[in-house]
Amino acid sequence: MSSQSIDQQTMHIVLVHGAWADGSGWAKVIAPLVAEGFAVTAAPLPMTSYADDVKALEQALDRVDRPVVLTGHAYAGAVIAGVRNENVKALVYVSALAPDEGETVADVFYRSELDPRAPELAPDENGLIYYPHEAFAAAYAQNATNEELAVLSAVQRPISPACITAPVGRPLWKDRPSWFLVAEDDRMIAAANQRFMAERMQAMQRPFPVDHTPMVTAPDTVLQVIREAAATVAAA
Repeated sequence: MSSQSIDQQTMHIVLVHGAWADGSGWAKVIAPLVAEGFAVTAAPLPMTSYADDVKALEQALDRVDRPVVLTGHAYAGAVIAGVRNENVKALVYVSALAPDEGETVADVFYRSELDPRAPELAPDENGLIYYPHEAFAAAYAQNATNEELAVLSAVQRPISPACITAPVGRPLWKDRPSWFLVAEDDRMIAAANQRFMAERMQAMQRPFPVDHTPMVTAPDTVLQVIREAAATVAAA
């Protein structure tokens, strides 16, 4: 058995979905990582408030007894930076949002002009924000197949405004090495905005010509960044 495979068997990759998604969106990333010997968890978020989401992720991390590479997509970038679990050794941001201390998710999301193809979002009569079905193809995952779009739309989970309006505490990326997959063709979070966040985080930027959901439409790019983070942690 190679030293690389031994390292992989001691590493746990925890994947965290963003708004309007669930863990199934990581399927094309999970299968290859498991085949390579990594332990993998797709942690679920209730998306009822930012505090609830951080607590849910902390509970998922409590079940892990090995070094963790914690990976978050979009809104989950804020959530992965809110935990304090000592097993977390690296953070991976996938076209994600990274508010600094005292900022909200909405602050960083709206700091740059939105793509005109992105939908206007507002809470429904139950106070929840759903993503319009037609906008999955227009802005959320423009490179997805019709089959992939149907699944993304069907499994979407709404998000509460309480998730994006709460100021965050000291983000974990100030204390852990971080990687940032910059989605150059993102129609939800502008690439320039992603680079701004990555630069102030002093994250290792890895740009790719992908849309907002590369775990679905370009999983090899996501795998590349996760593997790099895992190898760095294993070698430390």
